[in-house]
Amino acid sequence: MWLLRAWALLCALTHGYAQLELNTTSPVEATSCNRTVTLPCYVVNLKLSSAKGMFVTWLKQDKLIFSYDGATQESFRDPVVPSANLASLVDLPKGVASLTFKNGEGVDGNYSCKVTISNREGKIAVELRNITGPWFILMERAFIIALLLFVAVLCLAQFFFIAIKYGVVARKKICFSVAGFIFTVAAVVGIVFFVQDGYNTQSQAGFGLLIIPAVIVVPLQYLMFGIVFDGLSKETFVLIGLQILGYIIAVVGFALSVSACPPLHASVVIAGLAVMAIATLLSLAYVLIKGSRMKDPPRPGKAVEEPLNELTSYVMREKYTVVDTPWP
Repeated sequence: MWLLRAWALLCALTHGYAQLELNTTSPVEATSCNRTVTLPCYVVNLKLSSAKGMFVTWLKQDKLIFSYDGATQESFRDPVVPSANLASLVDLPKGVASLTFKNGEGVDGNYSCKVTISNREGKIAVELRNITGPWFILMERAFIIALLLFVAVLCLAQFFFIAIKYGVVARKKICFSVAGFIFTVAAVVGIVFFVQDGYNTQSQAGFGLLIIPAVIVVPLQYLMFGIVFDGLSKETFVLIGLQILGYIIAVVGFALSVSACPPLHASVVIAGLAVMAIATLLSLAYVLIKGSRMKDPPRPGKAVEEPLNELTSYVMREKYTVVDTPWP
């Protein structure tokens, strides 16, 4: 009888010794802000001095995607997941067998982690869920695009008013046309890239194309003030300075947000664009009010035409003047 009990106890101890207890966190959610994805796998009852006797495998629905042999220190990676690697080789003897790879290489589904040490092994399943979404939330994207379009429309309205009331020389028309074309192309391409889902190079480039070219508004405003008024007043300098301040705030917000996901300083960008929009609106109102009060608005080229007319009149008078000379 005692032999039977001893055999049963030995079998139980042997069975318990052959098992490794694994722990994980499931499910794992990967968002567009994650550059890498880590599937956790921890061996609870393991403390080794080295990983030479360990063998780790990761499978995706019974398909081997990664393996590591501690004896040879060699790894196998499936071509579908070329960046797959253990999260920490140093911590592997402590039981950390987590797998990490670039975001986008792993598809949704169940993954399994298996750790083998001599005649001991353990296995556990981990679920991966990829959650797609935009870099900025919908409200932030709407405010950024709407404020930029509002600034563009105000500048266009101000230019049309000046062109109709005061006239614009051909050279300045070309300058305005080129600047408007650059701003329009940059805004359209920027919006197309910016509204895409995910945090990637395209969304970052689109964000930059929306913010950086907005500096064109400042010199355009200076030129428009120069057409309407003979000399810039303190009010015009304040309005231009307000536009510059808004642009600086927007660029600072862009620099702080472009490398963060989710963007932590989107409100700074929106605040800067709002200041630019307010300054542009006040500039339009200033031109409309002050320009309408001017009784004789200057015409382009008037300063050149008047001296030419005076010179022509003088030449004509000299031509037809009869000079009396004394008879010898």
